[in-house]
Amino acid sequence: MSPLARNEYNEFLVLLAQNDALRQEFERDPDAVLNRTHLSDSEKSILKSGHPDLIRAVTFHKRSGSLMVVGTGIQLVTHVTWETRRCIEEADRVLYAVAERATALWIESLNPKCESLDLLYRLGLPRMATYLETVERILTYVRDGHRVCTVFYGHPGVFVYASHEAIRRARSEGYLARMLPSISAEDCLFADLGVDPGSSGYQCFEATDFLIHRKQFDPACSLVLWQIGVIGELGYNAAPNVNGLRILSEVLANSYGATHEVTIYQAAQYPITKPVIRRVPLSQIPDAGVTAYSTLYVPPLDSPFQR
Repeated sequence: MSPLARNEYNEFLVLLAQNDALRQEFERDPDAVLNRTHLSDSEKSILKSGHPDLIRAVTFHKRSGSLMVVGTGIQLVTHVTWETRRCIEEADRVLYAVAERATALWIESLNPKCESLDLLYRLGLPRMATYLETVERILTYVRDGHRVCTVFYGHPGVFVYASHEAIRRARSEGYLARMLPSISAEDCLFADLGVDPGSSGYQCFEATDFLIHRKQFDPACSLVLWQIGVIGELGYNAAPNVNGLRILSEVLANSYGATHEVTIYQAAQYPITKPVIRRVPLSQIPDAGVTAYSTLYVPPLDSPFQR
């Protein structure tokens, strides 16, 4: 590939200034040189005009970078929407954080211009530091003028700080930024547990936030608590916080009673596996085999729909 093929307008100007032979060739036959670049027809015309004001004005033009944020859904490949797949295939640059190698390989098969964001997630590093590093990595490509597709596991707008912050910053800087919906763990929970949020009402909280801020809730409505395995964790820890689970079960027992049956739930990640549906009394939550991916479903009190 010609060295010109990798350069656009400003880089091309610098190359002309540094390369005497190229500049002389440009003076003799500008079309022959410009046809080896990826410059637009309007940029080529301006360079051939030799008009300094026009040439200078274009050096300040912002390239039209954009950001699409999509999700893979919960189950490997089968939850991906047609629109999401098309975004991955058509992007100039694909960044992904899916924490699962089979999904990563599938994304790379759709578009070879990929980069994993999973490498930014490191044990011992505060999660917020990773999130901010992820946002900056995404925006680097957007600012360079690429059509960026960022892919997250599950729904890209559910418990994904980096996706919302990247979109907010991109829009504030004048770039097009959009998120596409996807299948979330909540969608899977409704299907797998047979929960209709319209039957008795529905309320959900992140578990740590629920405890720290003493969230008000109605025991007569279904209650879902997310991320119960990482209560109080600021970094990344594979083992569940058992002490946090004990505190959670004690707080809930005050409203429901220690014997109230709840469900430890985890959606199936692969088509050949089944969801985790483990029903236990509230008092046994700390010993119920909770993982970092576990969700707690608490059915309403005195409800005909209670499971």
